[in-house]
Amino acid sequence: MSVLVYTESENGKFKKTALEVASYAKAVADQLGTTVTAVAVNANDTSELGKYGVDKVLNVSNSGLDKFNAKSYASVIKQAVEKEGAKVVVVSQTADSKYLAPVLAVGLNAGYASNVVEAPSSTAPFTIKRTAFTNKAFNITAINTDVKVVGVSNNAFGLVENEASATTEDFSPTVEESGVTVQSVDKATDKVTIADAEIVVSAGRGLKGPENWGMVEELAEVLGAATACSKPVSDLGWRPHSEHVGQTGKPVASNLYIAIGISGAIQHLAGINASKVKVVVNTDPEAPFFKAADYGVVGDAFEVIPALIEKLKAFKAANA
Repeated sequence: MSVLVYTESENGKFKKTALEVASYAKAVADQLGTTVTAVAVNANDTSELGKYGVDKVLNVSNSGLDKFNAKSYASVIKQAVEKEGAKVVVVSQTADSKYLAPVLAVGLNAGYASNVVEAPSSTAPFTIKRTAFTNKAFNITAINTDVKVVGVSNNAFGLVENEASATTEDFSPTVEESGVTVQSVDKATDKVTIADAEIVVSAGRGLKGPENWGMVEELAEVLGAATACSKPVSDLGWRPHSEHVGQTGKPVASNLYIAIGISGAIQHLAGINASKVKVVVNTDPEAPFFKAADYGVVGDAFEVIPALIEKLKAFKAANA
């Protein structure tokens, strides 16, 4: 009756979120006095999971699962749950898992709690803390169903090393046909993605035009960060829509979010509120973003950002 965790991978390599949910599953397993079993799909090397508390890996190798499909993946995980007799299933809150989790919960007749930020405060009843109202409040939820599905917010629990000797078992479930065909998937491969980034550098119309985005990209490169933008910027065609963050774009739950020349409309704030530290650079001291910021700089981005880049480069050189 182990805790079962779905560990996402991409191109055969586990995502950071996979290691985070494995860490969370270990914390739950310790509370329940049981072990952790992970489901890995088309992963090249599963040994890494043992570092984060996984005791057993059900390794699925199937070319039919090369492209993500919520119904097919939910069927695979459901079969793993039934095989292991698991009562708690842990998933991440990536875009894929947000599609997957409700389908899985229905198939298991399970209660599902999303946006979970802490290990359970109680296991009888199973009680967890989650964010609500676009990260403006917390909600304490009790799941009373026999099987429980828990969606852990990205960057909420963190990576917790807890060495275990993970054994790997080949698992060959029946892959359910979904009736949906994926023609192609386009992904940026030359930079950090917003979903996986611990640091995000975002900019808005305060940059005046796409020709000024070089300093944003340079700052992101120095920090090892992902680049993002506000909705008006993507609507104007200055940046691709894949970089639009906010309530109507991609949600951000980074450890550090730097906003340059973004006023801070409520829709934008709703999508980035889960970020732990927010830094704002804006010429307008009355910009709404300053009320939500942890640190604010009132100044011209065209002076502040180049100076920041210079200081960061000097710091990295001195500490190389």
